[in-house]
Amino acid sequence: MTVKLAIVYYSSYGTNHQMATIAADAAKAAGADVRLLKARETAPAEAVNSQDAWKAHAEATADIPEATAEDMEWANAYLISAGTRFGVMASQMRAFIDTLGGVWGKGGLANKPVSAMTSAQNTHGGQETTLQSLYTTVMHWGGFVVAPGYTDEVIFKTGGNPYGYSHTQGAEFTDDVKAAIGHQARRLVEIADKLSR
Repeated sequence: MTVKLAIVYYSSYGTNHQMATIAADAAKAAGADVRLLKARETAPAEAVNSQDAWKAHAEATADIPEATAEDMEWANAYLISAGTRFGVMASQMRAFIDTLGGVWGKGGLANKPVSAMTSAQNTHGGQETTLQSLYTTVMHWGGFVVAPGYTDEVIFKTGGNPYGYSHTQGAEFTDDVKAAIGHQARRLVEIADKLSR
């Protein structure tokens, strides 16, 4: 069975979009059927348009489809990436997750492996708590958390976060960073493939 991976991200300025794109490329190379999707923007247009970088990113990614409950039913694995806001995921991602009650109610989110990534303005900006809070949601779904742990040396080279890759806003996307994101995506595809057999 082919791994059907929904990569759902939310990105204000482009960091999580770039992370999701790197993950999508790695997952496709590992044989997965990938849907790259974004969580719907819930901030008022006035807020988005008041910041040039936010507005520019919204316009540059206008062609990327918004994630739906149907995408979550289609997939047999999820990779979720969203920025950290006050130690938890951005409200736009939370708002999307909160639309999934119907899918959850019929067991459509259960028994699927899930991995997560995040970013924040600074190194200790709440990335770990963001990932842990997202994994708490996964446990309520009955899903399987597939964190990268320390399963590859590159994890140590990119901050050592065992819960999922976390990026500091404005930092360069080095080869090590791309390798860490790629490793996490491939690990998720591998686990999803084993579970689907």
